[in-house]
Amino acid sequence: MKILLIHQNFPGQYKHLAPALAAQGHQVVALTCKVKEAQTWQGVRIIPYEVKGASTKGIHPWLADFETKILRGTSCYRGALGLKEQGFEPDVICAHHGWGESMFLKDVWPKARLGLYCELYHLTTHPFVDFDPEFPSQNPAGDKLRIRMKNLNNRLHEEVMDAGISPTRFQAATFPDHWQDRLTVAHDGIDTNLVRPNPGARLAIENGPTLTRDDEVITFINRNLEPYRGYHVFMRALPDLLKRRKNAHVVMLGGDSTSYGSKPPQGKTWKQIFIDEVRGRIPTPHWNRVHFLGRVPYDRFLAMMQVSRVHVYLTYPFVLSWSLLEAMSAEAAIVASDTAPVREVMTEGETGLMVDFFDRAALVDRIDALLDDPDTRARLGANARALVREQYDLHSVCLPRHLDWVRHLGDLPARPPRD
Repeated sequence: MKILLIHQNFPGQYKHLAPALAAQGHQVVALTCKVKEAQTWQGVRIIPYEVKGASTKGIHPWLADFETKILRGTSCYRGALGLKEQGFEPDVICAHHGWGESMFLKDVWPKARLGLYCELYHLTTHPFVDFDPEFPSQNPAGDKLRIRMKNLNNRLHEEVMDAGISPTRFQAATFPDHWQDRLTVAHDGIDTNLVRPNPGARLAIENGPTLTRDDEVITFINRNLEPYRGYHVFMRALPDLLKRRKNAHVVMLGGDSTSYGSKPPQGKTWKQIFIDEVRGRIPTPHWNRVHFLGRVPYDRFLAMMQVSRVHVYLTYPFVLSWSLLEAMSAEAAIVASDTAPVREVMTEGETGLMVDFFDRAALVDRIDALLDDPDTRARLGANARALVREQYDLHSVCLPRHLDWVRHLGDLPARPPRD
């Protein structure tokens, strides 16, 4: 088949699928705004397009998000027209539609089958909104309307999508009932041959110690350190945790920006806000055992997971982080929030321990107890890795499912755009 991939940050979720499709002999083209020059990557021809236009000053705030998606959609549309003029006619288009790029592609190629990466449908009910009472909405009624408006992009894509794929049941279930018969649940997959235990792992801390499996290491990861992923809960646990664990090193990975949820007050970061809140209750010798790594290359992330004695994962009811499954694959002993996306992949007492997201005392108690129980850590870690290898392994489970999904997509009759 001729296959077109659309992702604003290509390869994104197509990192493994794209070269696998090319290796099967398909003609694979990626259209993305990420690159400036055409290039070839692992058999995939990557074609750039430029996002043109800027957001309108003074536009209604509920429309600002959608206008950005329109700008991306029209820019990608122009890039698609250029491809069509060169004679490219895809049988299948696979797109992460979250940024709007694929909105008008059926108008260019009405006979192509469009398969969407369905990451999330924005819901306005608890616990998807107002989950954390510390950060209440300043305009609850208006926010529900604003969130509904965010689904304009989803709704326009639903009219033309032939099939969709979601990485977890939790994410698929956020989409309306009339989507469900076109949705397949298949995770992107974890390379368990790469993400595995390593007794000899070493993590060098800049201007600090080099940590190994012989050290008592507690790890915590966010893409960006922020409340949506429980950063504030974990930080508030540190004074008691460091007091109890005199030899523990706490290693945190994550940026200073905001990926999800509300932004911090002007001129501040969530990272620094909660450092400032707890620092006065942590003596300097204890604080010297807290290490912020920022964002790191993947091999350094792996070393962090491999030296971890207890890994902590907290999240609102939201998209599940790849890092949780990677921690499980590395055989880490995990303490996680008892929230719906976590319950889909972890079982209390079998593959990890779970606590109420807001119960800071219970979080400290469970970390403390687990650090004193090497047998339980070993059992939980081994069970967690076994589950990931059985259900989420990239090469034996997930990639074959995605390849089958693309093949099935190519066999479907196309849904033309509505006039």
